[in-house]
Amino acid sequence: MRNAMARPMPRQILIFAVVGVINTATYYGLYLLFLMRLPYLLAHVLAFGLSMIGSFFLNARFTYRTRPTWRKFLLFPLTNAANFLITTAGVYVIVDVLHAGSRFAPLLASAAAIPVTFVVSRWIMLPKTDCDRDL
Repeated sequence: MRNAMARPMPRQILIFAVVGVINTATYYGLYLLFLMRLPYLLAHVLAFGLSMIGSFFLNARFTYRTRPTWRKFLLFPLTNAANFLITTAGVYVIVDVLHAGSRFAPLLASAAAIPVTFVVSRWIMLPKTDCDRDL
């Protein structure tokens, strides 16, 4: 695959945003599905974890044009650690503090975490060494 460093940063950000929209739709669909049978926080955690796996592969292929490796796969959750903390706290505040309802809370809470997620994912996904093993 072509090295992502050759791709201009604005294009990378645009593709990251498109992948983010796909990931958010996947997350939200899973969240609503799980919400039918589970408490909202458990629905959030499960949907978040599953959608993150899809996000890894989409970002590797389309955003950064890099091979998915075990090292990157295992580090990728770091890209979402801040996102997870921010959105989880946001969902809690929106639902339990503001009493605004649980259906749209994750969408509102996720907006603040996007820039942090891009910076960390770029650091992890771009190749640094040849020691990565392909998935």
